[in-house]
Amino acid sequence: MKYIIGIGGVTNGGKTTLTNKLITALPNCCVVHQDDFFKKIDQIEVGEDGFKQWDVITALDMEAMTNTVKGWIENPVKFARSHGVNVSPASDVADPDEQIHILIVEGFLLYNYLPLLDVFDKCYYITIPYEECKRRRGTRQYIIPDPPGLFDGHVWPMYLKHRKEMEESCLNLEYLDGMKSQEEVYNQVFEDIQNTLLNRL
Repeated sequence: MKYIIGIGGVTNGGKTTLTNKLITALPNCCVVHQDDFFKKIDQIEVGEDGFKQWDVITALDMEAMTNTVKGWIENPVKFARSHGVNVSPASDVADPDEQIHILIVEGFLLYNYLPLLDVFDKCYYITIPYEECKRRRGTRQYIIPDPPGLFDGHVWPMYLKHRKEMEESCLNLEYLDGMKSQEEVYNQVFEDIQNTLLNRL
């Protein structure tokens, strides 16, 4: 059985932290990080707001990301092995087709790209309020540092714009409160996934 989980949400909301906890706890679990598909800096346009447009879908090679997800769908065992993920031997399961393979797709614009929307079995979305998001963003060290005014001039407005678009797509999202402790969020999601998988077997 294949099961694809989306973990989306606001920048610095805790998506990667949650993903990293889940991949160590779930069986045969691989991950695709949207951040791995950013285009090179010289391909990122400068917008009307005067900032490099990092927080828009065109800053990402979404076709390559979609193809990566499709590669997992076609052969999760081969994908796992090529990404250094240990796969449980099929002999441990009475029927090899009943073996569970999980893919977590994690990123800030997961639900704004139409060709990807149909692949998700479960969609989570982490939110935190403006002040907390700005505080966390200010403590992060990026390879390309944020220029002054980027958060208020580009990052937050783009988040609000894309969240509105996402919510208008009528996708069945489960919202997670990023203000809860990392452990609380993890426990909520892990329990939900466990229950869902048990019901599908």
